Amino acid sequence: MSVHPEAQNGAAHVPRETTLSDADHGAGAGAVPTEDLEDHVNAGTTDTGVASELPWTPIAEEAERATKVLHPEDLRLPRPRRRRVLTVANQKGGVGKTTSAVNLAAALALHGLKVVVIDLDPQGNASTALGVEHRSGTPSVYEVLLGEISLADAAAVSNQSDNLLCVPATIDLAGAEIELVSMVARESRLKEALTSEALDELSPDYVFIDCPPSLGLLTVNAMVAAQEVLIPIQCEYYALEGLSQLLRNIELVQSHLNPSLEITTILLTMYDGRTKLADQVTAEVRGHFGDTALRTVIPRSVKVSEAPGFGQTVLTYDPGSRGAMSYLDAAKEIAERGARRETS
Repeated sequence: MSVHPEAQNGAAHVPRETTLSDADHGAGAGAVPTEDLEDHVNAGTTDTGVASELPWTPIAEEAERATKVLHPEDLRLPRPRRRRVLTVANQKGGVGKTTSAVNLAAALALHGLKVVVIDLDPQGNASTALGVEHRSGTPSVYEVLLGEISLADAAAVSNQSDNLLCVPATIDLAGAEIELVSMVARESRLKEALTSEALDELSPDYVFIDCPPSLGLLTVNAMVAAQEVLIPIQCEYYALEGLSQLLRNIELVQSHLNPSLEITTILLTMYDGRTKLADQVTAEVRGHFGDTALRTVIPRSVKVSEAPGFGQTVLTYDPGSRGAMSYLDAAKEIAERGARRETS
């Protein structure tokens, strides 16, 4: 795979959007209806201070959005009073689980909050997206689960932000579920590693645990260690079929292992505004989960899919894209909802 030279250097790469589809207009901030494009103008200012009319262009709009992401002086996300540990879980693959975990974490980190992402998926996709080494032999979450090293020893700073750390997953984690079976308190191995003292060494405001696409022992460990569950749901029919099993498993963990666990966030992903199915799934999810579902939905976006190939999140790969803005809006909503819960 060829990698853009700017992406290798960690520089902000703001390529032009290939297309501007109806789905792009369906989510994110700042969308302008197609029929209004010719009439839409921005007020500019000349060197003499006289206002001038500059024609609107897609590149100008994207550049303005990218500036807001990369220079967030006007956006202040509330810092939680107590550390929030969220498990990002869904046993169905391909619903945007890892993508959502790393991009939400990056959005919070870019706006001044300290975030740790724990990659609990043997595929190591979250580690790849955050630009963290995860070859076999690298200190990883596998050794943390076995109690061989501390969380701080395994954590590495992401190239996306100094506020963003990742505990990587190596291929060794693939056999961890078998090894954990014979261990004492096998469901609580991650919880034992995420003690207040261990987390205080890293001092994060948020911890995101990216689970594998299964309901096995690694996912159970993540739910026992967390206070909250964030469920990404793809806006397609099949995504709803396995949801009931996931909810039953969460109820079992609440009943027997972690009574304080609660589902606090539902994030709708891969929304395509051109289809009625996306609206139907969205309506059904909102009808069932109510305010737990975020108002922000994540659109289908080529840029979101391309970013991991450059070892980046979409917020650094293409900060002006609709996908980046949508994840930024979702992160802002998560932070503000958490602040409201703390004060209520």
